[in-house]
Parts: sequence; structure tokens; C-alpha cells
Amino acid sequence: MKASKNSPPAFLWEEWYNSIGGRSIKIDEVDNILNEIKTTQIPKFDGSINPIKTKFESPKLASKLLKNVALNLGADEVGICKIEPEDIYKDREVSEKYAIVVGQKMLWRMFQKVPSHDSAVECLRVYYTLGEVVIQLAEYIRCLGYPCRVEHPIGDSDVLHIPLAIKAGFGEIGRHGSLINPKMGPLFRIGSVITDLDLEIDHPIDAGIAEFCDKCQICMKKCPADAIPKDREKSGTKDHLGNYLYKVDTGRCFPYFAKHNYCSICLPVCVYNHKDWAKDFEGYSTRKASKTIRKKAPKPVDPEIDKHEYPKINR
Repeated sequence: MKASKNSPPAFLWEEWYNSIGGRSIKIDEVDNILNEIKTTQIPKFDGSINPIKTKFESPKLASKLLKNVALNLGADEVGICKIEPEDIYKDREVSEKYAIVVGQKMLWRMFQKVPSHDSAVECLRVYYTLGEVVIQLAEYIRCLGYPCRVEHPIGDSDVLHIPLAIKAGFGEIGRHGSLINPKMGPLFRIGSVITDLDLEIDHPIDAGIAEFCDKCQICMKKCPADAIPKDREKSGTKDHLGNYLYKVDTGRCFPYFAKHNYCSICLPVCVYNHKDWAKDFEGYSTRKASKTIRKKAPKPVDPEIDKHEYPKINR
């Protein structure tokens, strides 16, 4: 299956970093996790397939089994959907029909101050731990006798995680451009395993998040780069509920993100269903609202590279 003609290109991280003069953040723990992903996880993306296929009475039973396995491996949310051309990055192809989408929460206590060393490390920690979930889930599926592919949460995937997660029932896109889940809020990461094993699919949900975001502007007001819009982009695409999307100005967002501990302010300041997703169940004392450290934003950049479309807000 080829990508749709309207599919966006994959995010070109190094080219974006080069556009602002290169990487300037140096956090040893982050570098160590990135190295672990590269040296220990990527080599495990592929594996042998059991020549004897496990037969399932129905796609429903197969889905139930794999969801339970994913949850036991450490996922906090699991959903399944069909892959369509719009879910594939520009110039990429996939042969698989289904995506098993998994999500894992980041620890609220690591976002008490943001941007910070702790918040940056937590983002990478979950990329790694969720990476382990998708790798082990893929191994399990291959043991059942079915081919599959790992789409790691850290990126350079062939598929777009957020559209797949929406179709798999994870939630809705918030004003800040990230997915908001009714139980996990916006503070989580997504990965997936894609396969041809026949599965029962989930469906998009209406949790009232779009309506909430129309009234709430906290992420817009707290964004130090002034990259989050006041209004929906009426010339753009619509979500599954028929709402035009809010589109973040990447040219404003990325320079700040890349200079200040990978920012992420817009996620912990989100107040949707905050009383639930901001709880800490391991006994740590945490505050309700993150302390945000906002510094002067660098100048916007708009590199001459293949990139997704974004509005130039307040420019």
C-alpha cells in the first residue's frame, strides 16, 4: 500500500536541527537512552516467524489476546485499526493491513518543572520502555506464526502514529496538536506493531475533548514560542468529528523545543480531565500545576526542506 498523495513527509530531525545551527542540548541520560535504542532495540525489530500458525476462531478473539498481552507487557492503552494510505508517510509503503497501537504514560512527577532535565529524560525513558513493549509484542505475534513490523515510538516509522491512534479509539487532537486521551491526558507516547493477522478493529471516539479545547486556551497562553493558534485552521483538514484542526507553527515551536530541554510545556499544562491523569499512585507528593520556565524565544525558522504544512502564526 502506497502513501496517499496528501500524506505528509516524515519529520526530518537532523535537517531541522541544522536549520537552527545544530543540536545544543547536552543531557547525558538522554544520549544514553538514544544510544540504547540504537544499539539494543533497533536490532530486535526483526525476527524469525514460527512456521506453524496459531488459528483463531475469530478476529475478535485474536484482538482480545493481543490487547491483553500488550497490557501485560506494560502498555497503558491499546487499540486496533486498519491502515489506510493517509496513515502512511509520503513516499513510504507498507504491506500490512492492521495496526496495533499502544500507549504508555509519562510520569507526572517528572513534569513538576518544565522544561527541565527531568522532563527531557522522562520523554526519552518512555520512548525506550514503550519501545520494549512493541518489540516484545512483535516477537509474540511472530511466535504465533504471523509476520509483523515494529513501528517504534521515537520516530522514523512508515506510519503516522497519531492518525492511527485516533482510529484506534485513543482520543482526540488537542489545541496543542498532540493527542489527548480521556484517561491519560496528553502526557503519553505512542508506538505500534503492524501486521496482516486478521483483527477486530476499534473506532474513533467523541470524548468532548474538541469542545473543551475550543474553550480552553491554557496551552496557547503558556507556549513560550507563541506557536499555538487561537483559532482552528479553516483551510486545512478535518478530524473524525468534522472539526478543522488546530495547527501549530512548527517554525516557531521547533527552535524553542531544540534549545530548551525539548520544551513540552504544552503537555503538562493541559487541564483536560487533569484530576485523573495527574495523579501519582506511587506515593510521591506532586503539585497540580507544573512550574513553567519560559525564556525568550529564538527567531522562527522555515528550512527549505520537504516538510508538512503549517501556518505562520503572528508573523
